[in-house]
Amino acid sequence: MRTASVILSIFSMIVGPARSIATESEWPIVANPINLNYQFQPADRDLPRREAADPACEYFNGYYWLFASKSGGYWRSENLVDWEYIPCPSIETINDYAPTILVYDDALYFTASSDGNPTRIFRTTTPEDGTSWKEIECKISYIHQHDPSFFKDDDGRVFFYWGCSDVNPIIGVEVDPADGFKALGEPVELIGHNRDKYGWEQFGRNNEEDSNGWNEGPAVIKANGKYYLQYASNGTQFRTYCDGVYVGDSPLGPFEYMEGSPFSIKPGGFIGAAGHGHTFRDKYGNFWHVASMLVGVRHWYERRLGLFPVVIKNGNMWSSTVLSDYPFRIPQEYVDVDSVPFDERTLSVGWRQLALDKAVSASSEGTLEKGADGDSGVGHARYAIDERVETWWATATGNAGEWLCVDLDSVCDIHAVQVNFSDEGAKALMGEALPHKYIVEVSSDNADWRMLVDRSNNTDDRPHELILTGQPVAARYVRITNTADLPCKFSIMDLRVFGTDTRGKLDEVTEFEVIRNEADPRRISFKWNPVKNADGYILRWGLHPDALTHAIMVRGTEYEAGYFNRDSKYHFTIEAF
Repeated sequence: MRTASVILSIFSMIVGPARSIATESEWPIVANPINLNYQFQPADRDLPRREAADPACEYFNGYYWLFASKSGGYWRSENLVDWEYIPCPSIETINDYAPTILVYDDALYFTASSDGNPTRIFRTTTPEDGTSWKEIECKISYIHQHDPSFFKDDDGRVFFYWGCSDVNPIIGVEVDPADGFKALGEPVELIGHNRDKYGWEQFGRNNEEDSNGWNEGPAVIKANGKYYLQYASNGTQFRTYCDGVYVGDSPLGPFEYMEGSPFSIKPGGFIGAAGHGHTFRDKYGNFWHVASMLVGVRHWYERRLGLFPVVIKNGNMWSSTVLSDYPFRIPQEYVDVDSVPFDERTLSVGWRQLALDKAVSASSEGTLEKGADGDSGVGHARYAIDERVETWWATATGNAGEWLCVDLDSVCDIHAVQVNFSDEGAKALMGEALPHKYIVEVSSDNADWRMLVDRSNNTDDRPHELILTGQPVAARYVRITNTADLPCKFSIMDLRVFGTDTRGKLDEVTEFEVIRNEADPRRISFKWNPVKNADGYILRWGLHPDALTHAIMVRGTEYEAGYFNRDSKYHFTIEAF
C-alpha cells in the first residue's frame, strides 16, 4: 500500500498561531514523566535505579490517590499537578508489584500481586495517614494473582481481575467486599493471546520476536453504559509497551476487541512506553490514563509514570500521548470533547524544545560509555540535549560548581525548563531522598548572566521538574550549575528548554510513502523527504481519515513498526515539527 497523503495541521501549535485551548486557559501546565520522588531500588549489577510502574489512581475524599509498584508508599494530589508523598509502613505488601485500589463504602482498599502467596487486602478511611491501614480478612483463594485490579459498578457490585502471562488469559470474577471479597461464581477467562492478528501483542523491542507478548495489567472503566477492559502488552522493557482494550456490555463480558487498539501507545519522544496503566475520571468528569513509561538502562524495570488525556466516545477509546512529554495543560473543569477540535485534545501548550541538538559545553565529562543496545549512553555532554531519556551527561564528580551550558543558536523566548536528573553513581536506598541543589541562569551574550531558577536551598527530591518562567524570558544561552556537593555524580538525562523562536512555519513533508509488508500486514514502513529546520516528524494514523487517534514522534526520515492490526485498514499523515 502506498499513499502520498500529507497534512500540516496539528503542529500549527508549534510553528504557527497557538490554539485557544492553550492560550486562553489558566489551567496548570505539566510534562511527563510525572515529577515524583521515585524510590531507589536495591542495586542490580551495581547499578542502583529509581522505579515506579503499574500505577492505579482514584479520586477519594477530595484527593487523587496514586499508587505504583515498589514505591514504599503512595502520593496524593488535589489537582493532578502537585503530588505529596505518603510513606506507608502499615501495608506490609506496599512494595509488591502492580498495586490496585478500590473506593468502596467510604473507605479505600489496597491489594497487589500475590506472586504465589495468599492475597492480602488492606483498608483505611484515612489514607492521608500512611500508618492507618489495617489488614482485613481475605477470602480470595486463587493463587498466582499477578496484576490484580478492582472495579466497582454503578450498582455497587465489585469485580476482581488479574493476569500477567505470555500463555494464560486475563481472568475476572465477581466478589463480595462484605464477605472478605469472596468470589461469587466461577472465574471467567476474558482475553486470550492473539499476536497473529494484533502485532502489538508480539514480543520484542519492535514486536519482531516470534513469541507472545506478556498480556497483563487488566483494568476496567465504565462509560456510557459500556465496559472497557484494558490490558497491556508486549513487555515492560520495551518502548512499544502499550495498552489495548476490549469493550463489552457487562463487567465479565463477553468482550469484543476494539479495532483501534492499542489505545495508549508511545514509542517515540523523550521518554517512551505507555503501558500497564489505569484509566480514571477526574473530579470534573474528564478521563485520564496513568501508565508505565520506560528508562530501562540500568535495569528492565527502571521506569517512570506518565499521565495522558483520554477520550471515550461511541464505543471507542484513545489516549493522547504523542505530545505528553512536552508541556500540556491539566483542565480544572469539565471539557466537552465534542466542543474541542479533534486536534486540540492533546492539551498541548505549543512550545518548541529549544535545546534539542544544540551546541553544548560542560565543566567536565565522565568516562564516555555506550549502552550495549547502541541507544543508551553515559558521559558526553551532548547526551543532555539529545531528547532521549536513555542517555545522560555525567560529570567527573558531584562537586559544587559543575555546570552544563546550552547555546540555543539565537535569542529565544523561554517559557519553561525541565531538568531531568540521572543520579549517576547514586547509592541511595528506598526511603532516602536525593535532593539536587542547583541554579539555572540565562544570557544573551554568554557574558552577562541572569538568574532564571534558584534551587540552591532545595530540600525536595525532584528528578523530573518542569519549571515555568511565568513570563517569557529572552535569552540565547542556558546554564545549569550544581551548587552543593552530591553523593553521586552531577548527571542530567536532558536539560530541556521550552519556548518559541524565530524559525517560522515549516514546509510540508513531500514524497510520503507507506509500504505495508505483504507477508506480514502487521508491519508497516514509512519514508519521506526531509524538511529544513524540522526537529522531527509526527506520524499519525487511525481507522478513519477524520479521526487520526494515534501518533508517534520520529527523528529522521524513515520508520518501521510492527504493532499494527493484521486486518485493519489505516489512514496515515506525516507532519514536520
